[in-house]
Amino acid sequence: MKFLDQAKIYVASGSGGRGCCSFHREKYIEFGGPDGGNGGKGGDVIFEAAANLNTLIDYRYQQHFAASNGRGGAGRDRSGLNGKDLILKVPVGTQVLDEDKETVLYDLSEQGQRIIFLKGGDGGFGNAHYKSSTNQAPRYCTPGYPGEEREVWLRLKLIADAGLIGLPNAGKSTFLAAVTAAKPKIADYPFTTIAPNLGVVRLGEKNDGTSFVLADIPGLIEGAHEGHGLGDRFLGHVERCRVLLHLIDGTDEDVVANYKTIRAELKAYGASLSRKPEIVAINKADALDKEDLKKKVAALKRVTRKPIYAISAVAGTGVKDVLYEAAKKIKK
Repeated sequence: MKFLDQAKIYVASGSGGRGCCSFHREKYIEFGGPDGGNGGKGGDVIFEAAANLNTLIDYRYQQHFAASNGRGGAGRDRSGLNGKDLILKVPVGTQVLDEDKETVLYDLSEQGQRIIFLKGGDGGFGNAHYKSSTNQAPRYCTPGYPGEEREVWLRLKLIADAGLIGLPNAGKSTFLAAVTAAKPKIADYPFTTIAPNLGVVRLGEKNDGTSFVLADIPGLIEGAHEGHGLGDRFLGHVERCRVLLHLIDGTDEDVVANYKTIRAELKAYGASLSRKPEIVAINKADALDKEDLKKKVAALKRVTRKPIYAISAVAGTGVKDVLYEAAKKIKK
């Protein structure tokens, strides 16, 4: 299934049904009178966060959605049928944005969460509603109230416990494939990953059987916050991660510059991304000699002032230690 994390849609709630103007006339019944029923209420537009969805692809080929209108009232005091509500199911983590694409109206961050986005119009009153001791034969009724309509943006921010970040070809997809059952596309050219991938990491008894969700974020480059490369579109998915796992390609000559590039992009994007707990790991350690690896680890330590993990996603070296540390930070 194709991944889609943004969609613009038009939604409209149902209009209320018209009230009825009717009089009861029947042989052998001396007193008739008004008996026009009320119109039915229009359907609401409801957004619901569904657990079995992880993309907005359903809103790629259909952008117009409308709830049904209420039916009109009828004689013999019969009220019109209410319009059916329109329930739009979206993935957990979806935000409903105003037409300006910036103002967040609602954030559906919990499974099963429901919001009534647009209310249907109320039905009109029939003439029986206006009957009183001083107005025993009203000859008027009211139309139903119109529904609401609006254009909104849907933006999905994947909910994951930990997020993999780094420059293109840092080995993020290889790492995800090695520690989860996910099968991301892996190749030796930049931007192989063009959409986030999710996988579930299941740890053994050493960590009490803990599991957490790991997200592979497409590679960032310098200027991503300004739209360079794949741009900052996928940085929004990092916002919901509790821990960032920063992978650095150990075969690159200047690992410090690579680290600083990603950190600068996180800071430029904002949303407190640069303040999230971070685990730094040099990947592809099996392709380096011991002396070169030692120098690069020491250089990163001086800059980050954090423990540096030397790992190889392909060989599995040091991977478990990184996962245990991630699980520890997530629990904390």
